[in-house]
Amino acid sequence: MGKRKIILDCDPGHDDAMAILLCGASPELELLGITTVAGNSYVHNTTRNALIITEMANMDVPIVQGASKPLIRDQIVAPDIHGESGLEGVALPNPSRNPLDEHAVPWIARMVEQYPGEVTLAPTGPLTNVALFLLQYPHLAEHVVEIALMGGGIAFGNTTPVAEFNVFADPEAAHIVFSSNIPTTVFGLDVTHQAKIFMDEIRQIESYPSEVVSKMGTLLGFFHGTYFDVFGIEGAPLHDPCVIAYLIEPQLFRFSEYYTQVELKGSLTYGQTVVDYWSQSHKKPNARWATHIDRDRYIQLLYNRMKSFK
Repeated sequence: MGKRKIILDCDPGHDDAMAILLCGASPELELLGITTVAGNSYVHNTTRNALIITEMANMDVPIVQGASKPLIRDQIVAPDIHGESGLEGVALPNPSRNPLDEHAVPWIARMVEQYPGEVTLAPTGPLTNVALFLLQYPHLAEHVVEIALMGGGIAFGNTTPVAEFNVFADPEAAHIVFSSNIPTTVFGLDVTHQAKIFMDEIRQIESYPSEVVSKMGTLLGFFHGTYFDVFGIEGAPLHDPCVIAYLIEPQLFRFSEYYTQVELKGSLTYGQTVVDYWSQSHKKPNARWATHIDRDRYIQLLYNRMKSFK
């Protein structure tokens, strides 16, 4: 089989940065490009961060800036977790190149049109770009192989008691994606909080000779610290690389299929992914949720792939 063509739609972000590096270290994947969205920080920051990480890693992939705000709701960002720039914790160089002079949404459409039936969309931030693609180019939806996304949760949230950040940042966009009929695989908080990395493991990454990997380790140390400060938990959940790990080695995960909706009206539940766990609606499942991960194999995969950077 040939390489799997993917578009990484992200909002770097510490765990997004690790997802970018994992893409760059995985010959099984053909990364067509990285599209950016506002989420962990404002879109000019997330785009700059994607440019920095790819340049440091010598990854020759286009960076395409996308949506600067949610479809409807007021914008939120996450400086308490990722810092003001979205990628705080270590000094990073200024990028020497620019994003493409094109918006992410028509660029995504062009890639899907160019490779019908071959492209997987891998969003690890708010789903604004993907929703806009589906709204503006509905005839191309059937040509997307799969959407593999990080977002939502079955049992709990991390921004409200029931809403996860990526979905809460643009619930209307998430509703459009879950309603799209495109095969959708979801890596929510239930599984990503099993995918924690601890300080001894972070220090090992920090000791790698590659500058970009070593600095990634330092960034993860910052991420570990903010997670402890905000949530009081040991270990930093490596949310976003779960998506890329799945595209490389799906056997790392166990899955269950559920009918899923996004709550758009509730005063206490806005942005919740409402998962029909016991099939009370009797509706056909529209999403495959990762429920378990082999954490040790996941960390070992990260270790092994990071060794490819010199």
